[in-house]
Amino acid sequence: MSLTKPQHIKAFNINNLKKFFLNLIMLTVTIFTIASCSNKESTTDIKQTTAVSKAAKSANKYDVAAFYWPSQHYDERWAKFFKDGSLGEWESIRETKPKWEGHWQPRKPQWGYQVGNDPKAMEQKIEAATDHGVNVMIFDWYWYENKPFLEGALNDGFLKAKNVDKMNFYIMWANHDAKTAWDLRRSHKDEVVWPGSVDFPTFKTVVARVIKKYFSHPSYYKIDGKPVFSIYDLNNLVKGLDGLDKTKEAIAYFRDEVKKAGFPDLHLQMIYWRKTLKIDESGFASSKGTATNTISALGMDSVTNYTFTHLARPCGDYIKWADAATADWPKWSKEFPAPYFPQVSVGWDNNTRFVEKRCAIEENLNPETFKIYLEKAKAYVDAHPDQAPLITINAWNEWVEGSYLEPDERFGMRYLEAVKEVFVEAK
Repeated sequence: MSLTKPQHIKAFNINNLKKFFLNLIMLTVTIFTIASCSNKESTTDIKQTTAVSKAAKSANKYDVAAFYWPSQHYDERWAKFFKDGSLGEWESIRETKPKWEGHWQPRKPQWGYQVGNDPKAMEQKIEAATDHGVNVMIFDWYWYENKPFLEGALNDGFLKAKNVDKMNFYIMWANHDAKTAWDLRRSHKDEVVWPGSVDFPTFKTVVARVIKKYFSHPSYYKIDGKPVFSIYDLNNLVKGLDGLDKTKEAIAYFRDEVKKAGFPDLHLQMIYWRKTLKIDESGFASSKGTATNTISALGMDSVTNYTFTHLARPCGDYIKWADAATADWPKWSKEFPAPYFPQVSVGWDNNTRFVEKRCAIEENLNPETFKIYLEKAKAYVDAHPDQAPLITINAWNEWVEGSYLEPDERFGMRYLEAVKEVFVEAK
């Protein structure tokens, strides 16, 4: 049908108007689609980054965890144990003299006297550790005079390192008494400077701090989603909390607070040594008690050791010392009602802390013999596939006790290379 002029103009205007609104709708949809895709890509990137971070930490078949002694930096209260104190315990390590012919002292760090609260220095440690299969750091953590002590290496060093996402960490509450043994001038007195035991109100303060400050950190080490928290001195824990029953109540409180924070539970780890509190069949600590009863009574989720020295006298030959300290692994595997995680020590010589001569491990002290016991720990973990593949090592930096993975001028990186050969290259 042909249209007259007015009809044609009217139809043209209506058609153009329809096209205009249609194009506007299509443009709006396109903008929202692009924005939505961009957001999805951004979210995906975040998820992928998180996944990569987690994958990097879990790439190792084994969780090799080294204890970190946070003594090598300035802390106001710590400085009082030294003449100067600006470098913390490096002062004593640097000034140590040999006490007999052939005595390997002083120990000299290949990286120099780095302070632990420097994030740049910690970045180097993290790189070296993770490159050689050490993917977890266990920080000795202290609480004296109702406030934290020596937190600088963790708070200002490790957690502020740019590569902190490459490594996991967890806390061992070193709740032993602080003694004059830390001070070379007073070490012969063996006096308590600050008690490590705490009452229940203080315990609650400790619980609140570690949950808020550490457990929620993406690098905090967990087993089955449960943050791992290790306790060094059970005797002191029970002493401060006024008995076994109240200690059980305190631990139950800790678990409840962890669950309130959104975790499935707490993984509570016991540091076992010969003097650890032992509970008998009647539920009391006594000479007839056993570590097995203690683990059950307090509901410990796992057990490890801090050093071979807590299990065998550190004198003379490394092989004899290590054999004695690891002899009970099969027994503990059968008897303990919680998983035992094997611990291997690098060495022992704490003469730096004392004026008088102290016994030390000297014979067969080298990376090759250390590697023998890493292999033993690996075999133990392989034989226990139902538990977390965790191995603990004393230590990353116990220089003052002669037990460290960090490179020195004698062996360089060879102790770390031994870890890598056992847990990375041979997996």
